[in-house]
Amino acid sequence: MTATWEYRLSGSGGQGLILAGVILADAAIRDGKNAVQAQSYGPEARGGASKAEVIISDGEIDYPKVVLPDVVLAMSQEAADKYAGKVKKGGLLIVDNTYVKNVPPTPARVYGFPISRLARERTGKELVANMVALGVLVGLTGAVSRLSLQQALLSRIPGGTETLNMQALEAGFELARASSVKVPA
Repeated sequence: MTATWEYRLSGSGGQGLILAGVILADAAIRDGKNAVQAQSYGPEARGGASKAEVIISDGEIDYPKVVLPDVVLAMSQEAADKYAGKVKKGGLLIVDNTYVKNVPPTPARVYGFPISRLARERTGKELVANMVALGVLVGLTGAVSRLSLQQALLSRIPGGTETLNMQALEAGFELARASSVKVPA
């Protein structure tokens, strides 16, 4: 039996969740797993709803769309409202409680982290909240190896931002470690 996990990273346009999904899928491939990544966003370039979906499997991926995710990341209230109820029973809902103040009913286990606030405090730029979120997600689930995630990140970000993005990723790993929550992936 092969292990297959579905991830939905959601928030507002401009939060960098599409890039985070691409990096997560890239890291899975670097780990020797199969991965599929898809994305969608509203007609607005910034501020509209956006989501990235990633499927990671040890075996073949028969259907390339996320049907019922194991893990949902919600970086905005709109994303939480839209996707909190659409996660596997017992799955994981990670919310950025900087912006998500009301978590709708969900069959998932809910964990809130001040992702955007921590990005601002640690790096001076909320722009890298997506990397903090990726560090939290991977730190909690072990979806991909830390080394592959770092390599994928460095291969996909603009030159000159390596230190900033790595600091943000590390801050996310620290948040996950401090939470003492471990979700088998």
